Amino acid sequence: MRRKTIGTEVVEEVKQEQLQEIQVACLRMADGLYAVDIMRIKEIIRLPKLAPLPRALPFVEGVINLRGSVIPVVDLRKRFGLPLCEHPETARLLILSISGQQLGLVVDEVTEMITISLRDLKPPPRGVRAVGSEYLIGLALVEEVPVLLLNIDSLLSFQEKAELGILGPDAGPTSPNKKSAAC
Repeated sequence: MRRKTIGTEVVEEVKQEQLQEIQVACLRMADGLYAVDIMRIKEIIRLPKLAPLPRALPFVEGVINLRGSVIPVVDLRKRFGLPLCEHPETARLLILSISGQQLGLVVDEVTEMITISLRDLKPPPRGVRAVGSEYLIGLALVEEVPVLLLNIDSLLSFQEKAELGILGPDAGPTSPNKKSAAC
């Protein structure tokens, strides 16, 4: 009986150790360094040709067809209100999962994959209205460089998710699972 308890404690200790760190992909946007939990990233690809969407949200660049899935694409620069620039050769598209649906996120560059200790993660600054601070989980210093960890779930409001059809099949007429009368 005692052996099972010790085994459970060891399992719990291993789980706690696993929860002490998070692996992230570092993204460069303008002069800032951001990070996204790699567990939220389905894949990272070169920026393909996008199909524009008429009357789309201002930060939506268009859609792509990736292996039969139509995926809306958000420009992170536009979303954060950063100065616009032509997409450099290093620009990448992160395919993420939000509310069980795929979303593309255009970033200037994916620099590296790193592990951040959760004890080194600090909450976003309070009282300072930093650009995009509402989209942050926290901040960590990596080799004395601040890295802002993004909260992927807060990048889009409920209404924006509904407009993009990210809320699922019952989200409304913009849901990708519903066909128009013309189909």
